[in-house]
Amino acid sequence: MLKNPKMYAALCVVLLPLLLSQKTDAAAVISIDLGSEWMKIGIVSPGVPMEIVLNKESKRKTPAVVAFRDDVRTFGEDAVTVGVRFPKNSYKYLLDLLGKTYDHPFVQAYKERYPYYNIVATDRGTPEFIHDENTRFTPEELIAQLLAKAKEFAEISHGQQISECVITVPGYFNQVERRALLEAASLAGLNVLQLINDYTAIAINYGIFRRKEINETAWHTLFFDMGAASTKAALVEYKTVKTKEKGYVETVPQLQVLGVGFDRTLGGHEITLRLREHLIKAWEANGGGDVRSSPRAMEKLLREAERLKIVLSANTEHYAQIESLLDDKDFKHLVSRSELEELCADLWARVASVVQRAVSAGGGAGAGARLVLAGGAARAPAARAALLAAVGHEPARSINADEAATMGAVYRAAALATGYKVAPLLVRDAVILPVQVVFNRSVDGNEKLIKRTLFGPMNPYPQKKVITFNKHTNDFSFNVNYAELDYIPSTELPYIGSLNLSQVVLTGVGAALSKHIGENVEHKGIKAHFNMDDSGILNLVNVEFVAEKTVTEEEDKDSTLSKIGSTISKLFSSDSETPEKLEKAEERPEELPQEGEKNETAKANETTTEKQNATEAEKPKPKIVVLKEPIQAEEQILNLQPLSPEQLKTSKSKINELNTIDRKRTERESALNNLEAFVVDAQMKMDMEEYSECGSQEEIEEIRKLCSEVSEWLYDDGYDAPTEQFEEKLALLKDKTNSIFYKHWEHRERPDAVAAIRTMLNNSQEFLTMAKNFTKDVNSEKDIFTDVEIEVLQSKIVETETWLNKSIAEQDAIKRNEDIKLTVESIREKMKNLDREVKYLINKMKIWRPKKPAKKDSDNKTETVVESDEKTSEKAETQEESPENAPESEQVVENEKSVDEETTETPQLSDGNDEHSEL
Repeated sequence: MLKNPKMYAALCVVLLPLLLSQKTDAAAVISIDLGSEWMKIGIVSPGVPMEIVLNKESKRKTPAVVAFRDDVRTFGEDAVTVGVRFPKNSYKYLLDLLGKTYDHPFVQAYKERYPYYNIVATDRGTPEFIHDENTRFTPEELIAQLLAKAKEFAEISHGQQISECVITVPGYFNQVERRALLEAASLAGLNVLQLINDYTAIAINYGIFRRKEINETAWHTLFFDMGAASTKAALVEYKTVKTKEKGYVETVPQLQVLGVGFDRTLGGHEITLRLREHLIKAWEANGGGDVRSSPRAMEKLLREAERLKIVLSANTEHYAQIESLLDDKDFKHLVSRSELEELCADLWARVASVVQRAVSAGGGAGAGARLVLAGGAARAPAARAALLAAVGHEPARSINADEAATMGAVYRAAALATGYKVAPLLVRDAVILPVQVVFNRSVDGNEKLIKRTLFGPMNPYPQKKVITFNKHTNDFSFNVNYAELDYIPSTELPYIGSLNLSQVVLTGVGAALSKHIGENVEHKGIKAHFNMDDSGILNLVNVEFVAEKTVTEEEDKDSTLSKIGSTISKLFSSDSETPEKLEKAEERPEELPQEGEKNETAKANETTTEKQNATEAEKPKPKIVVLKEPIQAEEQILNLQPLSPEQLKTSKSKINELNTIDRKRTERESALNNLEAFVVDAQMKMDMEEYSECGSQEEIEEIRKLCSEVSEWLYDDGYDAPTEQFEEKLALLKDKTNSIFYKHWEHRERPDAVAAIRTMLNNSQEFLTMAKNFTKDVNSEKDIFTDVEIEVLQSKIVETETWLNKSIAEQDAIKRNEDIKLTVESIREKMKNLDREVKYLINKMKIWRPKKPAKKDSDNKTETVVESDEKTSEKAETQEESPENAPESEQVVENEKSVDEETTETPQLSDGNDEHSEL
């Protein structure tokens, strides 16, 4: 297992570019691994491999906590700190409250564990936190703020707007919980490409680095994920399959979830709560007082229990220590690992049960499957021992247990987003909660309840299903419910919630049937089309009546021709053609073709009897035409109602208001910090000789006085001033100091600039010396340059050197606080001009080729060919290079070309913007 995040990140940087390619116009997409305790963000953007986003503390994971205190909203570690002092102002472990009714067992357990929260029921029947007299928050709103913060981390990290994401979700989440998470993402301004089950994301991360191992022979891996709130196990099959996409068959790797086991209340947080209870009893045994009545003390004990649990995973014993737990009394107690394991003795047996249910659901296909661990709670020695006993072999150490789901989800995000091309990996997830359709049908005059399974346990998805009602002739309704859940432990059933999902009422059935009746029409029933999408959400696509009509080929042809003829006649008929005339024309029998009729009559006696029988046997073949008629379907949600448009608008407005407050506070803090920093910096620099000599004595004293006034104002009345006032005073200070800072910068940078231009002059002079050996007068075989080009470069070198010496002398003659004579920018401009002339000649040298001697053939065509080449060369020069943009040397050369020179290719000129490179 790659325990070092840096090693894992390095591996991703090396391997992932091989699996992923991006277009430069692609937008960045993220994955959010939202857990009960922690939140991790992955990102992929153009030119950057998939990686983990760091938060503002440069950490790879962030506590999934949001807090409010004194009109300041905080997240992550800051929110945890607020929660220790003010527990009821900090909201955590929110995922288990999503999509729940107020009377749900999880909500009641939450109230019992954290009694300092004021939780009430909303009009929808969902829980709601009362923060103060004017503020309330639903779980959807709080989770939306966490998702928005994850989005902000990614945007700050990569400097671009982000709108698309893939979010991990516990595989056991039902329809209501998944829709609630989508609503939260919508409030956060995120477009969810997919809700991916967390164990599926882990399996993707495991599979993309083992693509070479995937072939037509299936192999299996058992993923065990023990997180903070729950435990999941998934049996996954890897193999290659043939798919037909874009018109051709392709063999691609596929992962398919075969079996899943889960326990929604077995997790690291349950261990922490039991350890906290142990510490409370130890405190009470020593007469420490009623710690349960103090929310702050209970929060301190919870944090210490979490720390102690982690330490005992690697040590046999450790002290729990809390300063000033209650009434200024300290707490210290020694806890051993054996004590902790004894406190949780009943939990370890449940670890093995989760694995056994996953293997059992997979139909026994996981014999000898590899075991891969994920989730922080799986590090507990007792949990690993229980796993070893259940599986029979040690787990593989080949993935980053903390980040595997995040990286698998971001790979999926890249596959779903536009602008990225990833190595194909088909993903087939499995249905955990089976779905059925229930309806009534009249049998022998009695109403009978009929159940039809739509998606059975472990059915793969995404998938489309159709259910047919072939006995209904009038309007009717049917229900969509969860099917029998016998394979799920009875302890898990109360957490599922209502088993009734929706009721679908169909209208217009009788009218649709009456439209299609006749002897050659066969009714095929009412068909309801369902789709289980990538996110595991069931959707009713449409409902339609289907019938089949049997027609002959002639009838079908006549029907088509009749429609075409009717259309044409309407287009070309005149006003004189009355409906009566058209009616008579239609009643006129269709005439048979007359061509060749006499010949056929003359040959009738010569036709054989066998041919006559064959002609009589030719009859039109029947054809089946499918007729479809849409049926109006109204779907009514029977369990927890989704947020109405008005409720979504209200929640969105509340979150936007909080975002605005945060933005204004951040802007004010930034303006205050900038002003304070600039005042201190300016005061220090005015006391430094290298700065003070760049301004007059009056300027320096004025700046010092202004800095002192601003500093006193900040510490007296200005600390609570608005953002605009900070910005105004900063602008005034910059205006006073800009000239001094600019002169100091010029004096500091000038020596390097002068050294650079002198180096360029020396290199240019050396190049000029070499170039003189490649003229026609010196070397007739390598006459690359003309005399004019050499003279132009030489004059440019002399001109630049003369200007430089004169400017340096003028600059040295003035004081440091006077206006600059020799600026760095002017030096750069001179370097650019000289560099352009040199590069022109260098490019000409690169593309120069010796002239081939003319060979006269028998037809004496050599002169014609040369003339053509000369014309082509001149045409290319005219198209590619503009005289007014060319260096001086080229403008002169164009007017003085000889016949021999015209055969030489013209070099491609620099645009003048290239930096000078040392020759």
